[in-house]
Amino acid sequence: MSLASWFRWNDPPNRISQRSPTEMVVETLMMELSWQIKQAEKQQRERENEYRKIKTGVDYGWLVSYPKQSYDISPGERLQLEDMCTKIHPSYCGPVILRFRQVVAEYEPESQEVSRLFRSVLQEAAEKIKEEEEAKKLARQWNTKNRTSLSLTTFKSRSRISPFISDIKTISEDVERGTQPNRRIWSMPEFRNTK
Repeated sequence: MSLASWFRWNDPPNRISQRSPTEMVVETLMMELSWQIKQAEKQQRERENEYRKIKTGVDYGWLVSYPKQSYDISPGERLQLEDMCTKIHPSYCGPVILRFRQVVAEYEPESQEVSRLFRSVLQEAAEKIKEEEEAKKLARQWNTKNRTSLSLTTFKSRSRISPFISDIKTISEDVERGTQPNRRIWSMPEFRNTK
């Protein structure tokens, strides 16, 4: 028996590689949400203690026991938030978390308001991702248009446009003569190949 078989329990689980990046983003963002809710509850309790201390002049914080049950979002809202998290690209996960922490620090919300702030940050990120995708799409379209215009410039270099040649006929001449105009559109300049 080798020593490696004895220490196999030390190997990291292969679970991480089996998850898709989207699942990992959802899990990470939802963990951040639950952590921020707990932090908001903690700050709310500290504010209440400070208020009681100011009101009564005595600190009974050591006597107060807090309920184990904490605020939790409803299952329907959780599913909606998870669905919104699936729209976040893995490369935006870190910036979304930073923006969420910034918003929470700025507003100092109560625990019930944290999920609303989280939703607004996710919507903001989804809109930004959508705008960037549209910009990339337009850039790709612009690049393909430039390629076609390059082919036109090579065509133009092979052919010469002669708009002022004297033998160009116009429709008005055909009308004056009373003849049927040819199939050619007379308002177009004449193209001649130069060799």
